[in-house]
Amino acid sequence: MSEKNLIEKLCIKNEKKIILLIMDGVAGLPINGKTELEAAKTPNLDALAEKSEVGLSLPILPGITPGSGPGHLGVFGYNPLDYEIGRGVLEAVGIGMKLDNKSLAARCNFCTIDKNKIITDRRAGRIPTEKNIELCKKLKENIKMIEDVEVIIEAGKEHRFVVVFRGEGLEEPISDADPQKEGLSYLYSKALAPAAEKSARIVNKFLDKVIEVLKDEHPANAALLRGAAKTPDIPSMEKRFKLKAAAIAVYPMYRGLASLVGMELLDAGQTIKDEIETLKKHYNDYDFFFIHIKKTDSYGEDGNFDNKIHIIEEVDELMPEILKLNPDVLCITADHSTPCLLKAHSWHPVPLLIYSPFVRPSGIKGFNEKECAKGNLGIIESKYIINLLLANALKLNKYGA
Repeated sequence: MSEKNLIEKLCIKNEKKIILLIMDGVAGLPINGKTELEAAKTPNLDALAEKSEVGLSLPILPGITPGSGPGHLGVFGYNPLDYEIGRGVLEAVGIGMKLDNKSLAARCNFCTIDKNKIITDRRAGRIPTEKNIELCKKLKENIKMIEDVEVIIEAGKEHRFVVVFRGEGLEEPISDADPQKEGLSYLYSKALAPAAEKSARIVNKFLDKVIEVLKDEHPANAALLRGAAKTPDIPSMEKRFKLKAAAIAVYPMYRGLASLVGMELLDAGQTIKDEIETLKKHYNDYDFFFIHIKKTDSYGEDGNFDNKIHIIEEVDELMPEILKLNPDVLCITADHSTPCLLKAHSWHPVPLLIYSPFVRPSGIKGFNEKECAKGNLGIIESKYIINLLLANALKLNKYGA
């Protein structure tokens, strides 16, 4: 029997509640001797860690740096190597766009290029969402069809937007049209298989049209495109784990990922406090809650050590609001590390905390990389976290006689 079939066979339904809090990219590397978690003042998280089981979680495999999609899938209990979900699909589903088998979805960033098509800012200064909406309206009015393919554009948050190409003959895989660094030449997509030639051609024509439409705009005068993909077939958390699950996430990609595994999407508002209020409002309606904290990752990518600390401390201040609900199981972890030192995702394991009446407390003194490395959970693959949460919620039957 496979591991996947085993868990599905053992799962049972009960009324116990699980809260999974993912602080996106929260783990880091030392700057002036301390990581972001070590430098932050987190009395509530530290006190909780002392009476919890803690350890480190490995998102994929040693040395492998995960994207946000695989990172979250693992924590949700899906082997990231078995389910490859394109970022475009996640973004599109997350903002409510409908995809069918003729749809190719991609995630885009507004960016800044100079007259020589050198990328000077991959995020166009993180333009406000209001400007994003204005620019997307302009693109919609001017780019409706490319050859026989319909082009559907929707604004996301800040500098991000989504484009869906709908038509015959659009196949994967194609390369990203994004060099991932400033100071490099603008990049176009390439077909990575003969069947994807049309997709790459349509994407590149779209990118040229964007540059033409935005030629008088600044700083957003072009777009980068990543994660072009079609919708995969993935079983729901209800089917796999018998969980009635809800997602409390602000950013479209994470809402999209949650939707693809069958979570119901709740209105999360705009702030961390809004997210906790949403949790309280709907606490009696579901038995599994995924709460996503985005800005720890954003500030890590920006290399903004102080602001990342501020977000960690904001979460810590709100922990009593979560604990007042008295969840049967509370898990706090991350999908991956985003050290300010690197200004990017990294391969480092992330802190993992599990609290329930049935844990063997590690007795460590803080919730950070160094202390969690001392914990009794050791280093576990993220895909096994869900097993521990289900077990602590008494949602798994015994295996064998």
